[in-house]
Amino acid sequence: MAVERKKYCVNGEWLESKTDKWNPVTDSSTGEIIAEVPCCTKEEVESAIAAAYEAFPAWSQKSLSARTQMMFKWRNVLLAHIDELTVLCAKELGKNLDEARGDVLKAIEPTEHACSLPTLMQGDASLQVTTGFDTATYRVPLGVVAGIVPFNFPAMIPWGWMVPLAIATGNTIVLKAASQTPLTSMRILELFYEEGGFPKGVVNLVTCSRHEAEIFLTDPRVKAVTFVGTTGVGKHIYSVASANGKRVQAQCEAKNHALVLEDADLESATNAIINSTYGCAGMRCMALPVIVVQESIADQFVAMLKEKAMKLKVGCAYDPETKLGPVVSAAHKKSVCDWIQKGIDEGAELVLDGRDIVVPGYENGFFVGPTILDHVKPGMSVGDREIFGPVTVIKRVKDFDEGLAIMNANPFANGSVIFTQSGFYARKFEFLTDGGMVGINVGIPVPTAYFPFSGNKDSFFGDLHVLGKDGVRFYTRAKTVTKHWYDETSRHKNVSTWEGTVERV
Repeated sequence: MAVERKKYCVNGEWLESKTDKWNPVTDSSTGEIIAEVPCCTKEEVESAIAAAYEAFPAWSQKSLSARTQMMFKWRNVLLAHIDELTVLCAKELGKNLDEARGDVLKAIEPTEHACSLPTLMQGDASLQVTTGFDTATYRVPLGVVAGIVPFNFPAMIPWGWMVPLAIATGNTIVLKAASQTPLTSMRILELFYEEGGFPKGVVNLVTCSRHEAEIFLTDPRVKAVTFVGTTGVGKHIYSVASANGKRVQAQCEAKNHALVLEDADLESATNAIINSTYGCAGMRCMALPVIVVQESIADQFVAMLKEKAMKLKVGCAYDPETKLGPVVSAAHKKSVCDWIQKGIDEGAELVLDGRDIVVPGYENGFFVGPTILDHVKPGMSVGDREIFGPVTVIKRVKDFDEGLAIMNANPFANGSVIFTQSGFYARKFEFLTDGGMVGINVGIPVPTAYFPFSGNKDSFFGDLHVLGKDGVRFYTRAKTVTKHWYDETSRHKNVSTWEGTVERV
């Protein structure tokens, strides 16, 4: 059976690419190729930018009320299609159904947040700042935004982190969908125009390589770039795009640590860690791949973690019973397995090995079972670098201070977590941790869309984070207007150096 070749979307139209390079999209549970997407040409990427540029004036001049009403309608369209999008997300990525549904819900939540834009975009104003002069500051859209998307959240990142606030504030956008997992995003874009009723060109979509995506960093029509991906690429995007005068937010890698103290509720802590470290098969920047555990309870904790991990059902992503689905591709499976071997070679103790797991009926799927590496020491790369798979490493420490020091020594600082019943240590941790998103007895401290996704250090490059008030500021610029109206007494007066805005009494 012929594999469907997907199109790219410019100005609301799905077009055949002229490329000779095509990337396979697989069903991660079976290994079967289910579609191919184009590596769009330079000219095709430029045409998407041109469409967004041409759509910007009319869209940005729509009233806040009109744009808000369209966002309300769009939220309901997404809800109506949540089951369809959930299965599609699970199939192309490998998330189990619960996780895939959450991926779609996390696209809907920021859309709801964007419905409050008339309030969030309010500026400031003062009458009579000096005699006869009034001043107001407004928030206005930037223009064309480029969104460069990773493979691990096909709904949430393009359609939650990027599109809602970008377009609600009046911008237009070009999405570079992830070539490994573009189908969910493409389907949502079809709904955006068919049922959302948005004007053509407000959102455009291409799939391409890094070479063609470089255009986003230098094209003067692109005013901002929002990116999620690896730290090396994020640094490059930040340096090149900002040097070209663009606003940039680059969300990058992580190696989140959790500190488990001896007074923690161990059963609850272990349940939360199982969820956070193995959910999404570890393919998320807010996973908990490193557990820093106090020595006095380490043996008990590792035994409990192993017992619970072994009970997880590994299986087809769209089987309702599955708790741990496959990773995204054969290449990614090899990478994760290579990291496990590297950990062993570095001297870590292999407590649980998920490399040879086979799911009956899905022998060609990209499965890696739960894996635990214990006694990981400082300097072992397996404890410091992002593996992006269902692999947990254990670092043993004597006390709180040693644990915190090990955590803060890591170059990444997306999230950090502590499990404790001590208010003293919880407060001290909250105050001193480098993590940008902090969990206290919360395994995945991802905030709701009304707060920023606030990674630090090598996990983020830029000044304004995604979502929350930061997100609104990122997609807008300030415009400050000072006004004066002449009356009979001021009409013929000479104008002073400071136009009356400096006043002394």
